[in-house]
Amino acid sequence: MTEDRLRLDKWLWFARFFKSRSLAQKLCESGRLRINGQVVRKTHQTLKPDDVLTFPKGRDIRVIRVIRVVALGTRRGPAPKAQALYEDLDPPQSRAASNTPEPASVAGREPGTGRPTKADCRAIDRLRGDDDGG
Repeated sequence: MTEDRLRLDKWLWFARFFKSRSLAQKLCESGRLRINGQVVRKTHQTLKPDDVLTFPKGRDIRVIRVIRVVALGTRRGPAPKAQALYEDLDPPQSRAASNTPEPASVAGREPGTGRPTKADCRAIDRLRGDDDGG
């Protein structure tokens, strides 16, 4: 491997996008990562400066990171040095800024009230008309 190229999984780990190289490898093998628009399925894919990476980050797959590689790095260092390895072309926005609605809560219960008692459940069933009489 030449000095101006680095394995993709190593660079993702160096740049602190993942806590471990094995997590970076899983993303590379999943086919959800692209280098310059081309789908990547190999962890040993080489990366060079000015490549553009596109990949989902976090549990919400709607959050897509678009990163331009500025430098390759030689080791996994502190976060400020890791941030110097890339330029974020599409910085992630907060939910309020992106006008994405917050997920609705499933239960409409006041905080601290706990689970309904058996008597509460029977009263709810009567209100719903689910009274089976037994």
